[in-house]
Amino acid sequence: MRFDTRAVHVGNEADELTGAVTPPIYTSSTFAQAKIGETKGYEYSRSGNPTRQRLERAVADLEGGKLGLAFASGLAAETAVAGLLRSGDHVIICNDVYGGTFRLFNQVFRNFGVSFDRVDARSPENLERAIKPNTKMVWMESPTNPLMLVLDIKEIAKVSKAHGLTLTVDNTFASPCLQNPLKLGATVVVHSTTKYIGGHSDLVGGAVVTSSQALYEKVKFLQNATGSVPGPFDCYLALRGLRTIHLRMERHSKNAAAVADALSNDTARVDEVYYPFLRRSPSYKLARRQMSAGGGMMAFRIKGGYKAASKFLETLKVFTLGESLGGVESLAEHPARMTHASLPPEERKRLGITDDLIRLSVGVEDTTDIVDDVKGALKAALPRHS
Repeated sequence: MRFDTRAVHVGNEADELTGAVTPPIYTSSTFAQAKIGETKGYEYSRSGNPTRQRLERAVADLEGGKLGLAFASGLAAETAVAGLLRSGDHVIICNDVYGGTFRLFNQVFRNFGVSFDRVDARSPENLERAIKPNTKMVWMESPTNPLMLVLDIKEIAKVSKAHGLTLTVDNTFASPCLQNPLKLGATVVVHSTTKYIGGHSDLVGGAVVTSSQALYEKVKFLQNATGSVPGPFDCYLALRGLRTIHLRMERHSKNAAAVADALSNDTARVDEVYYPFLRRSPSYKLARRQMSAGGGMMAFRIKGGYKAASKFLETLKVFTLGESLGGVESLAEHPARMTHASLPPEERKRLGITDDLIRLSVGVEDTTDIVDDVKGALKAALPRHS
């Protein structure tokens, strides 16, 4: 079956007991045993739950992997994968990543003796030069957060494999619908299911997908040992979201492309636009090879710095000023003072996360309404620019 059909059906097969087309939500924390140790596959919901298992199977299938695990949040999923590391290990983190990922390694795992370096991985040679004898893992996003850089997963996977490194790819921005890093050579994929997988801004969750049985067993142990599991209702919501992900991503991509064009045409008010499928983007050809569509995420630099950025964000009417992304509604935020505020100021400056940068999560509303909203907010922010 092709992706769209699998999205609708995998994990949502009719209930075997009753025939219910929508499977029940198993809210039970514990399960009856016929005899000591004789179960029907479940003992305690931290260790395994039927609703969670359906979600894990569905995400793994759509990502092109064999095995999946669901977590209480995207950062819980990242923590479990980072938990594979030991004191003395070294990680290479690609420059532009979610601020929470940087915080996790910089303020948590650094305390446990794990070191890391940030690398501009747009050139695989930079990655090669950063590898040390104790390097164990490469961590990357593509497209990246918030600058929408497109990294060559296949080439990075070749370098990682040649040195025996685990390549972890955060695929949240693209979603399983638009990109499958495992098929490009990644070892493990992580997701914030809060975003495009859930799709409606009504749950918090995460996922890990791999085709390595050994890695799966280690991460599954950490999932159970740390107790970082989602509740069954959140799993149900994520499963429900997956059934329409192909429809939503098509509309997200269409709307975002229209907004990107509008922004790039307003050179009097906009300095630069970051969107993978924008034809003038330097990574356009790579994005077309690696992704099936551009997705709903973008960023741009507004002339006039923070004052103009603030006015733009506060003037928007269709877009909501708020963190997160991937919901059906359009969201806008200021990375330097919101999602990436945990980065030290000098690090933000080095990466280009400055006060003129705005990130948009373009929703599935009417295309004209969204574009008009952006144009109107630009004119309000910079009325004298024409």
